Amino acid sequence: MHSQAQYLPITPGLFAILALAFVALIILIQLRILRYAYMKLGLGPGMAMLLLLGSLIGSYFNIPVTVLPDQNIRSGEVIDFFGMQYVVPLVEHWPGTVLAVNVGGAVIPTIMSTYLVLRYQLWLRATIAVIVIALVIHAMATPVRGVGIAVPVFAPVVVTAILAFLLSREYAAPLAYIGGSIGTLIGADLMNLDRINGLGAPVASIGGAGTFDGIFLTGILAVLLAGIAAPSRPGLAR
Repeated sequence: MHSQAQYLPITPGLFAILALAFVALIILIQLRILRYAYMKLGLGPGMAMLLLLGSLIGSYFNIPVTVLPDQNIRSGEVIDFFGMQYVVPLVEHWPGTVLAVNVGGAVIPTIMSTYLVLRYQLWLRATIAVIVIALVIHAMATPVRGVGIAVPVFAPVVVTAILAFLLSREYAAPLAYIGGSIGTLIGADLMNLDRINGLGAPVASIGGAGTFDGIFLTGILAVLLAGIAAPSRPGLAR
């Protein structure tokens, strides 16, 4: 069962688009065009690339937590939602909906967000960002049969960038990453755990299908937008 829980949460074509975006970011970082943005996160170009690559590769891996009984499991389909295509893995002899945690969409963003909060002491502003974005994302989140909970991709990016600037122009980049990543995880997945059962999803992955692309784009693109415009490299919050 565990081996069948490992799969790409989006179609190969969409994954290739994200991979191309990753390659483009590598080029821009190497040309130092976006290096300043990642300095805002306390990262060098090498660590920035590892963060992006780890998120992409980690999207394939799910850590099973528990199994929710479901008699109508869907299998081997591609589900369209707001222009995005999510993969329902092909499974056999499936006991129900496997509730799991996605490495690229949940584990890595949580570790990185914790690092940023501790590095810049952004306890209050990060909490506000996470709460506001979680509420906004929760309002957008939609149960999708066969997938679990899904969120429109680009709206959270805009909300995250605007909120990060409103909270602190100087710390907009780390706040964008923290709010966009953790806020999406909480608002889309954790606040909707009670809606997963009965959707026929073989795997309901926190940070996986339905939310991974949003987390990836929100956590990375919003940081780039905020980081490029931020006035100076932050030290410790006051």
